[in-house]
Amino acid sequence: MGTLEFITNSEDETRAAAVETAKRLKIGDVILYEGEMGAGKTAFTKGLAEFFGTDSEVTSPTFALVHEYTGRVPIFHFDLYRISGYDDLYAVGFFDYLDRGGIIAAEWSENVPRLEDELENVVKVRIEKLSENGRKIIVSGKCFSENAQSDRR
Repeated sequence: MGTLEFITNSEDETRAAAVETAKRLKIGDVILYEGEMGAGKTAFTKGLAEFFGTDSEVTSPTFALVHEYTGRVPIFHFDLYRISGYDDLYAVGFFDYLDRGGIIAAEWSENVPRLEDELENVVKVRIEKLSENGRKIIVSGKCFSENAQSDRR
């Protein structure tokens, strides 16, 4: 499993880290975010959406549970903060999005234990606050292995 690590000092730098990550993603990947409130998960998603060509404003899906951003590759941005298990995931259609030809970006994935074990093509993005604007971003997943690079978009 490969890993990328970034230190960022602004939202723009966090979005740039997401662009570097997006270069290694493919349709069907599921990004599982970890990080406290205000860490930069939505800012990271903004960078992904920009890379894949969305014209939509990217905002936190806290109340809607999911926002869809169209572009060359659609991004399905979930907020799992109020999700407490697999029944809730099925109720909001989370698993249906796996077959829709896009990339899922799921905030608060730690609220659904073992979700990572149930999915293929998982990319974990851990964002840690270092200071008011400073962030340490650790991206890990099988998609970063050397033999998987040839089919990445």
